[in-house]
Amino acid sequence: MHLLRVTHDDFVLTFECTKFQQRWEKGIKLLKGAHHLTSTYSCSEEAEVKHLTPYNEDKAADIGAIQLGNPNEGAFFFEQTDYSVWIEFGGGVTDAAFIGNRAEDCEHFSYKAHRKVLMGFLNYENEIGRADFPIAYTKDGVQKRFTFSYDVLSTKLDYHHDWKIILQDIEQEYRMLSLDYLRKTYHGISEGDGESFDLIWWNIFHGLQEEFIRSCKNIIERPRHRLRAVSSYKRADQIRRFTTTLEQQFSEHKYEESHLYYVEEQHTTHNTIENRFLKHTLQMIQKRYSVLAKRVLELNISDPEKERIKSTADTLQHLVRNPFFRTIGKFEGLKQESLILQRDVNYSKVYRTSAILRKSFNLNDGLYRMETKDIATLYEIWCFIQVEKVVKELFREQDIDVTTEHQNRMEMHSLFTYDLGKGEHSRIVFKNGDITLAELVYNPKHTEHENVRTGIEHLESYTVPQKPDIVLQLTKDDLERGMNLTYLFDAKYRIEQDRKGRDVPPDDAINQMHRYRDAIYYSTPQNGLKKEVLGGYILFPGQMTETDHFRKSVDEVNIGAFPLRPGVEQHEMLRDFIAELMRKNAVEIVEQVIPQKGTTLEIRDKVLVGLVREDNLAKFIDRSASVYYAGKNYTFPQNIYLNNVHWFVPVLKGKGARDLYKINAVHTGKKPHEDEADAARIVFDIEYVRPLYDDYDTSLSSKVIHGVTCLTLKDLEK
Repeated sequence: MHLLRVTHDDFVLTFECTKFQQRWEKGIKLLKGAHHLTSTYSCSEEAEVKHLTPYNEDKAADIGAIQLGNPNEGAFFFEQTDYSVWIEFGGGVTDAAFIGNRAEDCEHFSYKAHRKVLMGFLNYENEIGRADFPIAYTKDGVQKRFTFSYDVLSTKLDYHHDWKIILQDIEQEYRMLSLDYLRKTYHGISEGDGESFDLIWWNIFHGLQEEFIRSCKNIIERPRHRLRAVSSYKRADQIRRFTTTLEQQFSEHKYEESHLYYVEEQHTTHNTIENRFLKHTLQMIQKRYSVLAKRVLELNISDPEKERIKSTADTLQHLVRNPFFRTIGKFEGLKQESLILQRDVNYSKVYRTSAILRKSFNLNDGLYRMETKDIATLYEIWCFIQVEKVVKELFREQDIDVTTEHQNRMEMHSLFTYDLGKGEHSRIVFKNGDITLAELVYNPKHTEHENVRTGIEHLESYTVPQKPDIVLQLTKDDLERGMNLTYLFDAKYRIEQDRKGRDVPPDDAINQMHRYRDAIYYSTPQNGLKKEVLGGYILFPGQMTETDHFRKSVDEVNIGAFPLRPGVEQHEMLRDFIAELMRKNAVEIVEQVIPQKGTTLEIRDKVLVGLVREDNLAKFIDRSASVYYAGKNYTFPQNIYLNNVHWFVPVLKGKGARDLYKINAVHTGKKPHEDEADAARIVFDIEYVRPLYDDYDTSLSSKVIHGVTCLTLKDLEK
C-alpha cells in the first residue's frame, strides 16, 4: 500500500506499508479517536508531500497534499511497523545512500545505479518520537543532502500527551535517565537547571559545530586587534614620526649622533580579551570532544557518521594548534562586558556556543534534539515509579511517618547513558523509625543467559532465570515478626484484545506470572527452600473495569492484571489493590492462599489470653516480659491444645489488654521464689511482637475464664 510521496526536483521518495490500515484502526480503537494520531511533517529543502492512501477505506477524498509544518496532519508512521522505501532519481545522479547514524539502519538500503533507485526498509520497533529520513546523493558531481522529518507514534499511548507525562515523571525522579544514544527517534529539549551530562553536551554540539568551526576560522583569518602604546629610547635615524616635542629635542641635540630620544609608539596586538576567550573556549571544546569521540567511534555507527566525527576532531585539533594562538595569552575571565563578543558576527557565535554548552537542559519541547530510550523501557521504569508513589501515598494517608532509603539509583551504562540499577542495586525501603514497613525492588530481566538468581537477596530460581520487573515486599508482624509478603509486578508495553474487543494483557505475560509464583523460592541456610510469591500481576497500558476477567482473577487466584497509563482514573484499580494488601494482616492474606489438593492449610492464629495480676505488671507495661506463669495448681480447660496456641495477649488487672506476644515455647516450671514443695506451673516463654490496640482495651477482661481462655487473632481484632 502506497502511503506517502515526496516529490523533489531531483527525486521522488515513496513510502509503502502493508499494515498501515491495521495500525491506524488499532490506534483509533485503543486511543479512542483519530485526533490522537497526528503528525508534523517537514523537509530540509523545498518539496511537495502527498499521502496516497485514505485513512478510512471508504473515503478516497482523504487523499491529497500534506501541509508542511501543520501539527494536525494525519500520522503514517507507527512503532513496530515495517515500511518499504523507494527513491527514484532523475538525470545527473550518479550515487545515493541513506545516511542515518546507525550502521545497521544504513545496511538496510542499497542503491541500484542502473535504475537510479535507492531502496530499503524501516522499522522503528519500540522507539517513538521525532524521526529524520536523511539521504545523500551526487548530482552533476555535486554532493547534496536531503532530510524528510515526521513523528513516529504509538498505538497504545497518546504520543502527544501520555508519552510526555511518562518522560516528565521519570525525569522528576531520576534526572536524565530517559536519555539514550544512537536511537532512530529523538525528542526536543529546552534550557533548564542541573547537571550538564556528556550525552547532552555531545548532542548539542552536534548541531552547533559547523557554525562554531566556521566562525573560528573566520576570526583566525581576520582577527580583531587593538593598539597599545610601547615606550622605548631610539636614535634620531630610528624615529619614523617626529612629534613637536621630538622636533624640539632634536634641534637641541642634532649634533649628538648617539643621543637617545624617549619615544611612545602605537603597536597593533591580537592579545585581546576576545581572542583569549576564543583560545580558551576552543581548547575546552576540543579537549572534551576528543575524549567523547573516542568512545563514540567504538560503537556500531555508520561510515558517514564515523567520517564526520573524525573530520570534526581533526579540524578542532588543527585550529587549537594554529600559530595565531602563540601570541595569545591566558584567559582569566570576563571582568566586564565585551561588545565585540556580543555584536561581532563571528565572535558572538563562539560566545553563544560556549554559553549553550555550559547550560543544562530539560526534556521539554525545545529547539535542541535529544534521543531517548525506547518506549517499552521507559514504560517499565515509569511503572516502577508509579508503584513507589502509590505505596508512599498510602502510608501518608494512614498517618504513618515514612522515610525512604534509596540504594544506587542510577548506574553508568556503556557510553555516557544511565540505567536504573537492578535487583539489590535498586531497592527502596520504606521505614518508620527503625522498623521496615515495605520494600520495593526494580529488577528487570535483560537476557536469558543470566544466572539463575533473581537478583534479590534470599530469593532463588533453581531452574531458569526468573526476574520480575518490580518486587513489592510488605512487612507483617501478626503471624511472625518481620514476615515479608512478596508480590510481583511485570510491566508489559503490549495490549491485546479479547473476542469482545476489551483490552487484555498478552497471554504469555500472564503465563509468566504463573511461572514466577511456582519457580521463585525463599532460601536461607537455616530454613532451606520455601515458596515465596503470593501473587503476580501484569501492568499494561490498556483500559479495564473491575468486572473484567483479569481483574477478577486477581481476587480468585492472585494472578491477573491492572491497567496503568497516565491519568488518575487509570491508577485507581492498582491503588485500591495495594491499599487492601497493606490493610490486611498476614493471617487474612495467608488464609486466602489456595492449598494443594489433598492438603489443608492451617493458620497459626490461636491466641492465649491470660490475666496478669498487680504484683507482675511492670514488665508487661514496658513490654520487656519474656515469660508468663499460669496459675498455681491450675488445670487448663479441655478445649485448649497447647501445641496449637502460638500467641499470647496479657490482660493487665486494672488496665486491660494492649499488646500481642509470640509464644516460643511451653513447659512446666516454678517462679524464681517458689520452693520445691510448690506445685509446678505451666510456663510460657514469650516475645513481644506488636501493639494489638492503640490503648488498653477492657473488653477482654470479661472473656477471661478463671484467668485464661483461648481465642483467635480475628476474634481479637474485630
